[in-house]
Amino acid sequence: MDIRIVRFDHPDAVKLNDEVQAEYAERYGDEGDITPLDPEMFVSPRGLYLVAYDESGRPIATGGWRSQDTASEEGYADGDAEIKRMFVVREARGRGLSRIILARLEEDARAAGRKRMVLETGTAQPEAMALYRSAGYVLLPDAEKFGLYRASDNSRCFAKPL
Repeated sequence: MDIRIVRFDHPDAVKLNDEVQAEYAERYGDEGDITPLDPEMFVSPRGLYLVAYDESGRPIATGGWRSQDTASEEGYADGDAEIKRMFVVREARGRGLSRIILARLEEDARAAGRKRMVLETGTAQPEAMALYRSAGYVLLPDAEKFGLYRASDNSRCFAKPL
């Protein structure tokens, strides 16, 4: 497996983002995640975006982090790094790719001086919640939720000190 740093607007990142959006729509019955994302959010030292490729060069997994601070008015804390677009194509699941990408994102955010990794997922993604819990993330109470979907009953926010 080959994991590369790419821009969020790289064609392979866009392809995988389209696939994850389709899966969100399938699981939640809506248009997907409408959180505004800009490629510049994932540029070092304020973020990072990764795409993993299989032996044939096909993009099969993705994930990124972006810096967040209290100024965002969406419940973040100064020093937060937010995980976005963690995704593995169906036929490549079960190989530990998410865990590898997550560890690399955490390592990079820590090196960039971020203090806490945060992420939001949903109730229709139990495998994601299990991954994050097993990696040391703690479910936040409703009063500490953050992000665009913080008021949604389907939203689950997790955090882990870096």
